[in-house]
Amino acid sequence: MNIRINLQSLPTHLTQSPEWGIFKTKMGTSAIQVDGIQFTLHKLPFLPFNIAYCPKSNPAKINWDKIKDSARRNHCIFIRFDVPNIPILSNNFWRKWQEEFAEHCQKAPRDTFAKATILIDLTKTNEKLLAEMHPKTRYNIRLAIKKGVKIEEKHDTGTLEIFLRLQQETASRQKFYIHSDNYYKTLWKILAPKGMAHFLIASYDGEPIVIWFLINFKSVLYYPYGGSSLKYKNMMASNLVGWEAIQLGKRFGCNLFDMWGITTNEDQNDPWYGFTRFKQGFGGQIIKFIDSYDLVINPLVYRLFNLSYKISWRFLRLKKLLCAKISNS
Repeated sequence: MNIRINLQSLPTHLTQSPEWGIFKTKMGTSAIQVDGIQFTLHKLPFLPFNIAYCPKSNPAKINWDKIKDSARRNHCIFIRFDVPNIPILSNNFWRKWQEEFAEHCQKAPRDTFAKATILIDLTKTNEKLLAEMHPKTRYNIRLAIKKGVKIEEKHDTGTLEIFLRLQQETASRQKFYIHSDNYYKTLWKILAPKGMAHFLIASYDGEPIVIWFLINFKSVLYYPYGGSSLKYKNMMASNLVGWEAIQLGKRFGCNLFDMWGITTNEDQNDPWYGFTRFKQGFGGQIIKFIDSYDLVINPLVYRLFNLSYKISWRFLRLKKLLCAKISNS
């Protein structure tokens, strides 16, 4: 798939939308807008400082002087431009923007947002999209239909509760982090009335078994959250939900389906390996993004913060390893 991207007309990412800013502010991390760039403020406990977080920004909109002034007024130690919305494509235009970040910032010690995603071109015909899928994915879609899996698009609060239950079940099974129920409920309450949030739910024999939380913004459909049950796993319902998500994006007039995040690590022990393989089955193009960068406002406190953060992560990893050993003993 060949995706032509002009930086000035690159679709604004969902996390830079006004609606996302309202949501983050409701969740207690105030959203600040500076000439089309949005970042959120995260208070450090017991200290008079904030950390600013700016995911998926478009560097063509960054006014460095105004951003710095805003950061100082808001008592920020630094602003993390987390995985700016600059795909690393073959034409190398991204190098200019990576150099621009390097001029004003320093490379962040870690990324929070996924450094890669899969984009599916929704302007293609269904025949072309099916042809570009992995044969096993095509087979599983047809198998789910043959076995009688039913897919519905829903927008009611009852379905929201089903989503929360199935996502929690999935997180417990696969041992990955999810937000609190209030996080998803708040997001739903803000986006659903604007026609931006949708549930696709797969049922078998009247029982919900797979659900995806989809969000459309501008010309892109996003798949950020989902959950599934182990029951009726052989129905291959997730494959059919993915296909119906593609159809939903087409009906909305979207040009792209962004599957939100994947790993490029080929290690099968990587916690993202399984769902990455699943997403790859739908075809599309793997897109990698440039590194995260920190615009440092207070250098001394920034160094101290990074040191304490590194120690905290080492402690958490050690705790996780000890818990795993205890549970296996």
